[in-house]
Amino acid sequence: MAERAGAAPELVTASLLHNIGHLLAVRDTNIDDSPITTDLGDGHQYFALPFLRSLFSDAVLEPVRLHVNAKRYLCQAESAYWNSLTDASKKSLQLQGGVYSGNEAEEFIGQPYAYEAVLLRRWDDQSKVPGLPTPDIHHFRRVLEACAA
Repeated sequence: MAERAGAAPELVTASLLHNIGHLLAVRDTNIDDSPITTDLGDGHQYFALPFLRSLFSDAVLEPVRLHVNAKRYLCQAESAYWNSLTDASKKSLQLQGGVYSGNEAEEFIGQPYAYEAVLLRRWDDQSKVPGLPTPDIHHFRRVLEACAA
C-alpha cells in the first residue's frame, strides 16, 4: 500500500517491517485463537528495533516504533476509527495502553515521524483484505537495499 501511494523508500521499508517484532515476541494463542503478545502490554513495535538499528535510519525505525501509538492516536482523533478495527486489533489496543486522551494525542502527533506512523497505520489497515494480491519479498529487494545503512 505504501508503494502504491508513492511513499518514500524509507516509509515503504517501514511498512514492510513494522510487524516483524511479532516474530520475536512471546505469544499466547489462547485468546480467541488470535495470536496476541502478552508481555510488556504487547510491545511488538519495540522487539525488532535492536535487530534493525544497525541496518536502517530513524526514517525507517521511528514509524515502526510509533505505529501502535498511531492506532491509539487515530482512535482518539477520529470517532469512526475504533469501529473500523478488527476484534483482534481492539483487544490488542487494550494491551497497548488503550485510546489516547486528547492531550496524549496532541503530544503524539507533534513527535518527529508521527505523521509517517499514521500513514503506515492506515496502509496496514487497508491491507487487511483476504486475497489481496501482495508482491513477494523479492519485489521489494531494491527498496530494502536502498534504505540499508
